[in-house]
Amino acid sequence: MAGEKIQFRSDVTVELVRHSASDADVLFAARVSTQGEATLESASSGAAAGERDQGLINYLMRDRHGSPFEHNSLTFYVQAPIFVFREFMRHRIASYNEESGRYRELRPVFYVPGPERKLVQVGKPGAYDFEDGTPEQTTMVQDEIKAVCTGAYESYQRMLAEGVAREVARAVLPVTLYSSMYVTMNARSLMNFLSLRTKREGTRFPSFPQREIEMVAEKMENLWVPLMPMTAATFSENGRVAP
Repeated sequence: MAGEKIQFRSDVTVELVRHSASDADVLFAARVSTQGEATLESASSGAAAGERDQGLINYLMRDRHGSPFEHNSLTFYVQAPIFVFREFMRHRIASYNEESGRYRELRPVFYVPGPERKLVQVGKPGAYDFEDGTPEQTTMVQDEIKAVCTGAYESYQRMLAEGVAREVARAVLPVTLYSSMYVTMNARSLMNFLSLRTKREGTRFPSFPQREIEMVAEKMENLWVPLMPMTAATFSENGRVAP
């Protein structure tokens, strides 16, 4: 990998690699409380949810009966800057496996904010917003980040060339470096994540996520919605509060 050209990106990658998730999963899990073994047929048949089932899903969401939303699974592949992963892993509601800088030489791919990224913080902690930067600020931010990342990766390569272990040499690399991971969670956990990491009008409890993790959350939500459309719609209709 020595000599590989340094790359700068302003996006994130999210792919749904495996799932077992549908609105019907919520329904059979919920109905076992009143129907017991009679739910086995619906659970094994894979039958889709119908319009009459919307009311039950809404009741579960509205009254925060959360456990029926846990009987499913979604596995995402995510590429994003390391600082996004460190925020992501504060959510102790998923299983994570990330690429290792101990066992592979890390690729020179770094995050740089795009021109649409708001740069200026206005207000105090807990009550602030972001505004657009000037063209001069945008250029300065991009130039400074590129210079630091380039210098850091060159240092990394020099140490590797001298036989320094990867786990030691990586210490010079900034958190703008892209990493990749698999993350597996159920729909209840995903809704909790989305409620905190997306900013939407009409949300019962407003959230103010860092834009880069919101970019990941938006892509995850877009992949989830077609799988569980009733659950997703009811989540939004009830103020995006996780059950």
